[in-house]
Parts: sequence; C-alpha cells; structure tokens
Amino acid sequence: MGSAVETLCGQAYGARKYEMLGTYLQRSAVLLCCTGIPLAVIYVFSEPILLFLGQSPEIARAASIFVYGLIPQIFAYAFNFPIQKFMQAQSIVLPSAYISTATLALHLLLSWVVVYKAGLGLLGASLVLSLSWWIIVAAQFGYIVMSPTCRHTWTGFTSQAFSGLTDFIKLSAASAVMLCLETWYFQVLVLIAGLLPNPELALDSLSVCMTIAGWVFMISVGFNAAASVRVSNELGAGNPKSAFFSVWVVTVLCGTITVILAIVILCLRNYISYLFTEGETVSNAVADLCPLLAITLILNGIQPVVSEISGVAVGCGWQQFVAYVNIGCYYIVGVPLGVVLGFVFKLGVKGIWGGMIGGTAMQTAILLWVTIRTDWNKEVEEAQKRLNKWEDKKEPLLTDVRNDDN
Repeated sequence: MGSAVETLCGQAYGARKYEMLGTYLQRSAVLLCCTGIPLAVIYVFSEPILLFLGQSPEIARAASIFVYGLIPQIFAYAFNFPIQKFMQAQSIVLPSAYISTATLALHLLLSWVVVYKAGLGLLGASLVLSLSWWIIVAAQFGYIVMSPTCRHTWTGFTSQAFSGLTDFIKLSAASAVMLCLETWYFQVLVLIAGLLPNPELALDSLSVCMTIAGWVFMISVGFNAAASVRVSNELGAGNPKSAFFSVWVVTVLCGTITVILAIVILCLRNYISYLFTEGETVSNAVADLCPLLAITLILNGIQPVVSEISGVAVGCGWQQFVAYVNIGCYYIVGVPLGVVLGFVFKLGVKGIWGGMIGGTAMQTAILLWVTIRTDWNKEVEEAQKRLNKWEDKKEPLLTDVRNDDN
C-alpha cells in the first residue's frame, strides 16, 4: 500500500509541488496505521488461529510468543514505507542505506544480549526486531526534519493528512493487490511442490533455485525503484519523451544484467547447489531445474514480479490495471497450467514451474505491449490531473522554523 506514495511523491516532485510530498507521506502513514490495527488483532489471536489451522499446540504457542513481540513492528512498517518512498522520490538513497547498515550492526548486538544473556528467547528476539525497525523510522524521520535537503518537501504536520483519504485508499489498495499478487505467485510454486510424490527432494532443489532467484531479485529491486522515481518525476515535470527514454534505458540495463547472470548460472548448474548442500542427489535435481531458473531470471528482468515494468506501473499510477493483468496471467493461466503439467502430465516440479513461467511470460508480453503503445503525452496529462486533484491549499499546522526565518 505504501507504493501509492511512490507514485504521488514522484510526480509531485517532478512538478515542483514540493509541499505536497510531506502531505502524501502523512496521508499514507495515517492510512497504513489504520490498516495495521486489524493486523495487530490477528497477531494477538495468532495462537487460536494456528490451532484452528491444524498446527500442534507446541508450535502454535511458540509462534504466538514470537508474534506478540512483532506487534510494534506493524506500526513501524506503517511509517517506514512512506518515509522511504518520500525520500526515494527525491533521489535521497544513501542516508537510508547508512541508517539501515548501522541499525543492522546494533540489531545483531542487541539480539545476542537479549536472547543469550538475558534469556528472553523468542519474545526477546521479536521485540529487538521491532525496536530495530523503530530505530530506522526515528533516524530517517530525524534526517527529514533536520536535513536542509528536505526543507521544501517537509514543512511540518498538517491537517490535510486526514483529508482526501478515500481516493488515496483506492490507489493504495490497488498497489497492495498488485504487489501481493506478484509476491505470492512463486510462493504458490513451493506450496504446490509440497504435494508431489517426493516432496523432500523437490522442495530441497526448489529452495536452492529460489534462493538464487532471490539474490538476483535484489538487483532488479534497485532498477524497479530507479524506474519508478525517474518515470514519476518526468511525468510530473511534463516531460513525456524523457519518461519514455527512462523506461527503455532501465529495461535494457536490467535485461542485459539478468541475461548475463542466467548464462553464468547455466554454465555452473552442476556446482551451484554445493553453496548450500553437499548432497549429490540435490545437486542433480538443481542442475535439472537450472534451465527453468535461467528463464525465470530473464523474465524477472523485464516484468513486474521483480522488474522495472513494475516501477513504470507505480510511476504512472497503473496499479489497478496491473492487478487485473496479474490475476488473469498468474492465477487463471499460470497456476492451473502448472498443476496440469506437474500432476496430470507427471512432469513434477519442472511441470509446475514451467506452467507458472507460461503465466509470467504472458504477463510480460502484455505489459511490454502496453508500455510500447503508451501515449506518454496522455500520461503527463493524467499525472497533472492527479496532482491538481490532491493539491493542498491550507497551511500546515506546524511550520518548519527554517521557513519562518526565511
């Protein structure tokens, strides 16, 4: 849901309507905090929920203890995501990286002290995790308030954060659906593979491949953010040609990198499993899956699951359209096709994965076609309409002291 801030802040920054960025940040934080309340209730009743789902009492009890300590983390997320998107829209990245690195070091130390020295176990580990996220939130917000870099985009708290929430919810909900459908898609692959006749070997080999895909995922995430920021900034600034150019620069760069990595993985397919296990059986199974892994990496370099087209969608505000495409391609085509190939044609995990790749390829083709045929002048007009619709005219409740001095 926080990606709505990415769309709006990026376009507002490009349009030089800097004061709107702070309002969008606050609106998103209010909305996400409200969303966090029912999630916190689910966390509170996690033990009976797990028991209802058939988990053993021991596992349900241990999981619920850990989950209790994560309740504060929900609301840390509610602030962290809008803050990160607020900063990224202004191409402010390094402060977040430094803060996260420092917090990670502190987190490791605190976890060791709380878990092993204080003996607080699972509850202590989860409480430290929540504390670490709140440290990140506090440090990033402190940077926003104190840094001269954000003096034009953060002018203080405003009552406008509580207005226009209905339309804001629509865009946020569409963003959540789009990203959740993408994230869950390959998790379904793991769940279905667990139903195969020899699930242990299938899941072992699949876990190795998914871990490698996750590493490559982090490269594409960077391109995703870059595409979103550049496209939204250029649309907000009224530069359709620059937005179009940004799309294809990112597409070519990310696609080239993923193709190179896919070739490397194919060349090392008989050895890469030994990074995780010494079993020869698993190594053979991983080598057998590597061609599918390579295809997935290439598709993931140019499609919404982990790619820059998702960034383009966020930058343009296409979240609702992409959500519909994801439902059709992923869950109406990809998952059923994978089940048929895996179980009916007895191709096992290769069939399941191959069918889901088919859904991914269809979605990639659709979004590439839509991107090619996009009227970028019209997208500029839509961005301007969106900004004018949500532009704030009232003064903030608390103005920045620096502004008073000026």
